Amino acid sequence: MAKQSIFGRISTLIKANVNALIDSAEDPQKMLDQLVRDYTNSIADAESAIAETIGNLRLLERDHQEDVQAAAEWGNKALAASKKADELRQSGHTADADKFDNLAKIALQRQISEENEAKAIAPTIATQTEVVDKLKDGLNGMKQKLEQLKAKRSELLARAKTAEAQVKVHDAVRSIDVLDPTSELGRFEDKVRRQEALAAGKQELAASSIDAQFEALEDVGQLTEVEARLAALKTGGSSQGAIGS
Repeated sequence: MAKQSIFGRISTLIKANVNALIDSAEDPQKMLDQLVRDYTNSIADAESAIAETIGNLRLLERDHQEDVQAAAEWGNKALAASKKADELRQSGHTADADKFDNLAKIALQRQISEENEAKAIAPTIATQTEVVDKLKDGLNGMKQKLEQLKAKRSELLARAKTAEAQVKVHDAVRSIDVLDPTSELGRFEDKVRRQEALAAGKQELAASSIDAQFEALEDVGQLTEVEARLAALKTGGSSQGAIGS
């Protein structure tokens, strides 16, 4: 995996606004589970890539250390050969002294070569070390984000369920407002009042009929007395007999 792609995935996941993703999801549970899987898979990929990068860095460091150590050893060999040449020259063995001086020169050439190799590797080691540090920081950021996501799982799901319940309550309240049962009760109350008024009217009408019947009875009684007095007059009796009796 290319380092650039690793950096890109780490940067994208660290900057991800988890709450916004959850709130915009049609199914928060599935969205949350998918985020956890994405983070977990990306972390595993990043760990593998970083481990490979660290391995390469350690190989470079080992090569650098070997070059430094080899340079030091060739330097010691050059010094030993040079001392031997000086001893032989002092004892008059010029030919042997020249041979050991040549060996010292060869050792010095090897020392220089190893030092150059060590110097050439050093900038690469520095660059790779910086890359590894950045990758480690990014990986730690991803792991922290994943832990935050897991820790907030219950909270986010609870928020989603609460929002869903609020929507249902709101819809129920709106449906009640549309039906408005109080208006139905008002119409029923008007109907009861009309029935009560009708009953009162019928009662009043019935009472009037009874009064009329009694008045008719009184009229009949008066006519009967008149007839009786008239009959008494015709028979020579007194017209006030009913009063005197």
